Amino acid sequence: MRRRKFIALISGAVAWPLVVRAQQTAKVPTIGFLGPTAPEAWTAWTKAFVDRLAELGWINGRTVHIVYRWANGRAERFGELAAELVALNVDLIITSGSATRQTMKETPQIPIVFALASEPVATGMVASLSRPGGNVTGLSLEAPELAAKRLGLLRQIAPAARRLGVLADVAYPASVLEMGHIKDAIAAAGLELLPVEVRQAEEIEPGFASLKNRADAVYVCSADPLINNNRDRINALALAAKLPTIYGEKPYAEAGGLMSYGAKIPTMFKRAAEIADKILKGARPADIPVEQPTAFELVINLKTAKALALEIPPTVLALADEVIE
Repeated sequence: MRRRKFIALISGAVAWPLVVRAQQTAKVPTIGFLGPTAPEAWTAWTKAFVDRLAELGWINGRTVHIVYRWANGRAERFGELAAELVALNVDLIITSGSATRQTMKETPQIPIVFALASEPVATGMVASLSRPGGNVTGLSLEAPELAAKRLGLLRQIAPAARRLGVLADVAYPASVLEMGHIKDAIAAAGLELLPVEVRQAEEIEPGFASLKNRADAVYVCSADPLINNNRDRINALALAAKLPTIYGEKPYAEAGGLMSYGAKIPTMFKRAAEIADKILKGARPADIPVEQPTAFELVINLKTAKALALEIPPTVLALADEVIE
């Protein structure tokens, strides 16, 4: 017995330094985070992502490293910034929208998770929602039925509206698809469509000028960098023209738009963290289905409603998740 105990003791003494050394030299994974806007515009969303990662055991600076790259609204930089992350040999990349497609061009190997993407199948990001294929998966921001839902909410607030302006960046594939959905909804409702198709910021103001004395309200296809970068300008033009607006994302209503209805973005970033957790533990993006939003929010800006001399029906206010006063 004494001899066996001695051998066990010696074996443990040899093995323990090896375990410690292995723990000390184990590679800490790195997540590349490519944001299309300025970092302050995504503060709440990145916090939701980082906090959820921490809950899953991935603590930034200790068990994982997060490397950020921000395009500050310049879509032409997406490819360059994605290439920087690829050169750093990160373990996965978190991104969104058209930045995802640029990142896909830079690497067919590194896993890519889009926290936000409109129409990921139709725009070629994934093969299907259930079986994405390749090195990409994530969360779909848009569903076709949302356009009709937004139109219905807008008509409850402005029931006399018969002519609807639709503003979209037609250089952005997802916005073109959304415009198609809202066109169908407008036709089904028997309303008149007034399309405003833009490709650059300089076309936004003339586009609104074309709606003067014609449109009764404006639906904005908002999930793209051009529209996002000019949201304050769009809201100012709409207010000057006395046109109610509806968007797909809360920040537009916070910036002065009349209302927004769409997915709860912080929730999507939490889910993106959960997908990242699976990949860091060995799952393949090709085997992780793309998720669609399940939590939505209606935001109404009463200050803007007052400026437009609009009375928001109590029934609509009762539906609102947030009212800005």
